[in-house]
Amino acid sequence: MNTESQNNTPAMSPEMQAAHTKIMAAISEVEKVIVGKRNEIIMLMTAMLSGSHVLIEDVPGTGKTTLASALAKTTGLSFKRAQFTPDVMASDITGFHIYNRQKEEFEFRTGLVMCNLLLADEINRASPKTQSALLEAMEENKVSVDGETMAVPDPFMVIATQNPTGYVGTYPLPEAQLDRFALKIFMGYPSAQEEINIIKARRDHSPLDEVNAVLSEQEIREIRELVTKVEINDELYKYMVDLICATRKHPSLSLGASPRATVALMHLVRAYAFLRGRDYVLPDDIAAVFRPAISHRLMLKQEAKLNHISASDVLGEILRTTEVPYKGKRETK
Repeated sequence: MNTESQNNTPAMSPEMQAAHTKIMAAISEVEKVIVGKRNEIIMLMTAMLSGSHVLIEDVPGTGKTTLASALAKTTGLSFKRAQFTPDVMASDITGFHIYNRQKEEFEFRTGLVMCNLLLADEINRASPKTQSALLEAMEENKVSVDGETMAVPDPFMVIATQNPTGYVGTYPLPEAQLDRFALKIFMGYPSAQEEINIIKARRDHSPLDEVNAVLSEQEIREIRELVTKVEINDELYKYMVDLICATRKHPSLSLGASPRATVALMHLVRAYAFLRGRDYVLPDDIAAVFRPAISHRLMLKQEAKLNHISASDVLGEILRTTEVPYKGKRETK
C-alpha cells in the first residue's frame, strides 16, 4: 500500500467506525476525572486494545490510581487494587489452597490476578518473589498454583505504578520484568488552570461517581479482535525493525531493545492507528508510540548518564536519523 492508495481508501469500515465511536466515548468518560491528560489516557487505551500492560511512574498524588479506576469503570471491567508492600506474598497474587475442616478438603482461594484490570500500586515495594509472581500472568495469561494451571480472565491488564523519588525499602524492577510492560508513561503535574478545574470538580463530590460504563467485557474482546485487522504495510514492518536495531548499535546504550519490544511495538501501533480512526498504520503512529514503548527497555552507558543524556533523548535521535517510509527523514524535536 502506498500513500495514494491510503488516501483513496475509506478510513474505516462501518463496524470499525462504530467500535471507534464507543472507545472515544470511553475516553471522554475518563476525562471527566483525569483533567488535561488526554495523551496519557489514549496511551493507556492503546495498551488495553493491544492486550498489553502499562507501568506508570510519577510522584504520589498525580492521579495514577484514579486513572486506573476510571478506566475500569467506563469499560465495565472487573477491577482489583493491590497495595504492594514487602509483606505481600506471591500467593496473594496467584491464589492459594486452604484446608476446609468442615468439608475435609482443600479449597482454592483466588488471587489478585483473577480480574480484568489489576492495579499494582507501588510495585517496586514488593519483594522480587512477589514481583515475579506477576510475570506468568502478564506474559501467558495464566497462573500455576500447586501444579495446577488456571487461566486469568480475558481481557486481562496490569497497570503498575511506582514512585521515582522514594527508593528506601524498594526493590527496583529487573530488566526481565520491565520488558513485560508494553508502555511506560508519566502523568506529570497539571497546569495551573487544570489544577483549578480539578479542585472545583472535587469540591462537593468525587468526579469518579459520574463516570459511566459505556463498554462491556465482551465489547472489549470484540474491539481487540477488530484491532488485529488494522493493516501494516511491509515498509512499516521494516521501519519498526530499523528503529529497534538502531537501539542495539547506539553508542550511548549498553543494552538495546529486544525482539519482544519489536512485537510489542507492532501490537501497539495497530491499536494507536485504530484510536486515530484508521484501519491502517502510518509512520506517524509508530513515531508517537516509539518512546513510551521502548525507553524503559534500554540501559544507558555510564558516560551517557554523566552527560545527562536520557533514554528519551537517544530515541529522539534515532527517530530523526532513521529513514521514514513515504517521507524520507523525519523532523522531530
